[in-house]
Amino acid sequence: MLGFRKLAFAAFAAAVLLAPYAAKAQDARQALSATSAIEEIKKRGTLKIGLSTFVPWAFRSKSGELIGYEVDVAKKLAEDMGVKAEFVPTAWDGIIPALLAGQFDFIIGGMTITPARNLTVNFTSPYSATGVDVVASKKLAGAFKTVADFDKPSVTLSARRGTSAATTAQRLFPKATLRLFDDDAPALLEVTNDRAHAWVSTVPKPAFAVLDNPNALFRPFADPLVGQADAMAVRKGDPDSLNFLNNWIQNRTLDGWLAERQAYWFKAREWKDQQP
Repeated sequence: MLGFRKLAFAAFAAAVLLAPYAAKAQDARQALSATSAIEEIKKRGTLKIGLSTFVPWAFRSKSGELIGYEVDVAKKLAEDMGVKAEFVPTAWDGIIPALLAGQFDFIIGGMTITPARNLTVNFTSPYSATGVDVVASKKLAGAFKTVADFDKPSVTLSARRGTSAATTAQRLFPKATLRLFDDDAPALLEVTNDRAHAWVSTVPKPAFAVLDNPNALFRPFADPLVGQADAMAVRKGDPDSLNFLNNWIQNRTLDGWLAERQAYWFKAREWKDQQP
């Protein structure tokens, strides 16, 4: 009996001593929940998504409707949350600052996970895997077959500003001249008009470019230059959102929905007649 009393007293004393810490932990949990984008979305009834236009990730159809893989992902996410999806098109080189400024809840726009970006935002688990590839001019680079062929001072490359493709081009072709553009269309136009030897871009855009311009363009490499994982980006200090989004990605991976949408947008082009 004496031993039991000692144990009971020790437990009581420990509870008294730990009570302030337990209260602080509870306060911390409540504070995190209060700042969660998930809670704000539920109250607002709208999921605000930041994205930029990249075919086939997100682009305007002939009728002006926003369509693409990321649009499908965001709409499905909003549907599963029981809220409406609201898109906030944003210039790619300013999309992270816009997220941090609270202009939208998450970036769902084919953003590749990189250490530099991860210092500023938190990433979910990947929900798609792509890579960086090259499409080249037959006239200017028809004999090029290796990375070394493109890494020369006499070679000019094009890429979209602020993308992982531009970073990859700078890293793999440091001797070449790299011209950066605010959109994909003028970057590709440099190559089709023989003003640049090659366009460095994200899979599957180079392959699609060859299909559209078979007489002028070719893919010099059988495989992408590098692989990459794409994820949703959220503001730091929001574990509630990361938890929800990661579980959503896992569920939609296991039920095959993400794979089906990726196959539709990245492996075939049934949607091409909707593209302006």
